Amino acid sequence: MPYKKVKELPASVRENLPEHAQEIYLEAFNHAWDQYANPEYRRGGASREETAHRVAWSAVKNVYEKEEKSGMWMKKGR
Repeated sequence: MPYKKVKELPASVRENLPEHAQEIYLEAFNHAWDQYANPEYRRGGASREETAHRVAWSAVKNVYEKEEKSGMWMKKGR
C-alpha cells in the first residue's frame, strides 16, 4: 500500500538511504502503486507491491549510487 510519510518506509530503505533518496523512493513507490494496479501491466507475474518497490529502487538509482568501499549511498556526479 502507498506510504504517506518517509518514516513509514521499510527499515531497509530508511536505514540505508539518505533523506533525499528516501523522498525519491516514497514518490516513485506511490506513483508505481497507482500505475501498476492492473496485473496486466506488471512483468513476470510480480505483485503490485513488488513492482512498486522495484520501480522505487530504480528511481533512487537514477540519482544515487552505492559506493563500493563505504557502502553509503551518494548522489551521482559529486
